[in-house]
Amino acid sequence: MTSIDYAKLYSDGLPDPSPRWTPFPPYYFVGGNNDPEQIPIEGLVKAAASVLRREGSKLAIYNLGLGPQGYPGLRQFVADRCKRFRGMDVPIDDVMIVTGSGQGLDMISKLLVDPGDIVLCEEFCYQGAMRRFRSIGAKLEAIKLDEDGIVIDALATQLAALKARGVTPKFIYTIPTIQNPTASILPLDRRHALLKLAREYNVAIFEDECYADLLWEGVEAPPALYALDPGCVIHLGSFSKSLAPALRLGYIVAEWEIMRRLLPLKGDSGTGALDQMVVAEYFSKNFDRHLGHLNGVLHDKLNTMVEAVEREFGSTAECWAPKGGIFLWIKLPESVDTRKLLKPAAEAGIIFNEGPAWAVSPDNSASHLRLCFAMPSKQTIRDGVAALAQVCYEQTGIPVRSGNVQR
Repeated sequence: MTSIDYAKLYSDGLPDPSPRWTPFPPYYFVGGNNDPEQIPIEGLVKAAASVLRREGSKLAIYNLGLGPQGYPGLRQFVADRCKRFRGMDVPIDDVMIVTGSGQGLDMISKLLVDPGDIVLCEEFCYQGAMRRFRSIGAKLEAIKLDEDGIVIDALATQLAALKARGVTPKFIYTIPTIQNPTASILPLDRRHALLKLAREYNVAIFEDECYADLLWEGVEAPPALYALDPGCVIHLGSFSKSLAPALRLGYIVAEWEIMRRLLPLKGDSGTGALDQMVVAEYFSKNFDRHLGHLNGVLHDKLNTMVEAVEREFGSTAECWAPKGGIFLWIKLPESVDTRKLLKPAAEAGIIFNEGPAWAVSPDNSASHLRLCFAMPSKQTIRDGVAALAQVCYEQTGIPVRSGNVQR
């Protein structure tokens, strides 16, 4: 029991207090977690031992005595990876390592947004980004999507209408490669058209490519927006999905004039150096092999989830077709409000993401939900989807058939 009444001292505008942490329920289909069995433990142990023996004494100095942008070995790996896979010609001075993509989101938001500014986001969008933009006073407007991502004609009309009101949005936030939550890939012609609109209306593009490494075999993504026009784009990436979320490593790529304004916003004494050293050591030798294996495992799990949804929900569920990533975005009939399923599902040991939490507006997303298939086993996926269908039926009468059996 505290002797001070802190309730009288808390600052205004704090978020709601958190409950105590509890273990994951049996069917945990939320978050950006990955498959625990795919963490390359022995490879990381070997990499850690090697880099510590070679450079461990540098841990005595903040930022290893090598500057605030991060460990040069990891920045060089990012630059090489961006060139090989995303078409980006990036000097390491234009790369900054950050503590997960979340820190990058915070920094870029602080750089560009004043309270009351308009930010354009894809109508279905990463919840963490929207929350951050709104927390600093941005007003969000939704960009129309279809199965291939941003609908360019609709965006052009939207920008023209804003200009007629005397409004210039601060930036367009987009996840063009494995969009979250829909997992679409924006085609090359739309990328060029998007950049043309950005130049025409002087609207920056904030490109989030946290899932761009997770592509199914045979799927190719066009070059990153940054590769096509670096002067229009600030680029964000992450190692959370390609290696391990708990490492908390991401990166920003921006031209130096932008980078030098971002650096003072980092607000810490450096992202964990040992994590950076180990990831650089491991990925510099094993990136292609690791990603090829991981993506095969994830694609197999997606197929398991799609089959389970089709079996348990039948024609009442419409699944977007992921081209990669770790999420399945599902639309149920309009009569189903997935927010009303959260509590009964949780009581049955099922946690999922309701649609409105992943959309700029709840108006067109109440019947949607997002399921993460990366962490659970295939049998857990099957059992969990069946349990979710049972909860949905008990609450809404949908689906009336499950596993070819009339309820």
